[in-house]
Amino acid sequence: MCGRYVMARATSDLVALGDAEANEDLVLRQSWNVAPTAEVPILVAHADDVGVGGSGGGDGGAGAGVTRRIHVARWGLVPPWAKELSVGSRAFNARSETVASKPTFRAAVRARRCAVPVEGYYEWKTPEPGAKGPDGRAAKKQPYYVHPAGAGDGEGPVIWFAGLYEWWQDPEAKAAGEDAWVLSTTILTMAAPDADDDEPVLAALGQLHDRLPVPMDAETMDRWLTPDTLGSAEEADALVGQVCAGAYDVAAGWSLRPVGGAVGNVRNNGPELIQKMREQQGTLL
Repeated sequence: MCGRYVMARATSDLVALGDAEANEDLVLRQSWNVAPTAEVPILVAHADDVGVGGSGGGDGGAGAGVTRRIHVARWGLVPPWAKELSVGSRAFNARSETVASKPTFRAAVRARRCAVPVEGYYEWKTPEPGAKGPDGRAAKKQPYYVHPAGAGDGEGPVIWFAGLYEWWQDPEAKAAGEDAWVLSTTILTMAAPDADDDEPVLAALGQLHDRLPVPMDAETMDRWLTPDTLGSAEEADALVGQVCAGAYDVAAGWSLRPVGGAVGNVRNNGPELIQKMREQQGTLL
């Protein structure tokens, strides 16, 4: 699962890291506590004759050039048939095992795939049954910050999660003659590594949560972002399987650390949220 993350990089950083383009006036809002329904950057590759909103069909144009662009989308996918925008608040993650068949996601996984850049993400570890906290009361869930080793604090690489995007037309805005189109996105998840994995980082991730957002290396991201429309759910499942197959190799290069409970409140936002817990004693707790 991935329900909170950090993205505080400038547009120019993502353009360079994603080998992408972006509108000159695109300014990304820094956030160390991104939550569902927030506006977030996504990376989309499309045939040069078909933009991110184009229907295109087929394979996006045999032999056509492909351009990667940074766009801003609402986190929480809203399918075209949804009656209201709030549907997306429950669709910020898509399970890789069912994404090709679930009505909310099955059209997007065949034709509208993206990558969601994050500097790192938060996950809450459930305490052992009967565990006590320092005050002698029942222990609370402990938040952890998961990030690329040696990065995650404004420098170095980002994580590119496999994602989907959709366009939804707001009927009320359309009736009022306003801009009615909303671009939304979701992040794929998969089973977490085994808690007894021989690789220490993977074991730690397995102990942290039973789900893992699906990360991609550069080669895998190239395949995932190809703007081809897949012909069947079986083809979509096969592509998802390829992406998931390399996810643990990427995750093995991560690091994780406990952070303070302030991140649990979406109103809190700042670089202090990603500091190791004992380093922020007296400032947040």
